[in-house]
This record gives sequence, structure tokens and C-alpha cells, in this order.
Amino acid sequence: MFYWVTIMFSQTLGTAVGDWTADTAGLGYAGSAMVFGVLLAVVAAAYYRTTISHTLLFWTAFVLTRPLDAVVGDFLDKPLGEGGLALSRYSASAALVVFVVVCILIVRQRAATRGH
Repeated sequence: MFYWVTIMFSQTLGTAVGDWTADTAGLGYAGSAMVFGVLLAVVAAAYYRTTISHTLLFWTAFVLTRPLDAVVGDFLDKPLGEGGLALSRYSASAALVVFVVVCILIVRQRAATRGH
């Protein structure tokens, strides 16, 4: 139940927060993407450099990905006059797929090991 409630709130509130930072707070799509990207980088740094609960950091990163997703999606497909790149939804989706595949290819993967 906790998982699904978290999913529901992160999706709904994350989209609202992303839209709010881009529109109402005046950061625009690129500025909002930078804010949420930096926040995710802080969470990643905390994962490697602190003793903060990895569970807490996971859920923090999980929640931050939704507003980042919302503003990046808007940035890719909104008209140029509104601060976007005016890509079609298909082109924006293709760009995101290429980005994900490139990240998978360049980020080194390693097998999990047990701590025994």
C-alpha cells in the first residue's frame, strides 16, 4: 500500500511541482530541469559520501524524478515561443529513448555481490 500511495503522490505532486517551478516560479523549463537535476546530483552525492539511509535517499530520488520528467518533457515539446524546443511528441520520445540507450551503454554495469 505504501508503494502505491507513494507512486500516486509522486506522480501527481511531482508534475504539479514541475509545472509550478517552470511557470509560476518563473524558472522556465530549462531552469527547472537544472534545479531538479542538481537536487538529484545532491542525492547521488549523499548516497556515496554520507551515512544517510539509502532507503530514504532512494525515495527522495524517486520523488524528484517526476518533476524533472515533467519539465524535460515540456521543454522538448512546447513551442519555441513558450521556451520549448517544439519537437513533436514522437521526436521528443525518440530523443529520450536515444538518451536512455546511450546512458545504458556508457555507464558501466557490474554484478551485485553479497556482503557475506
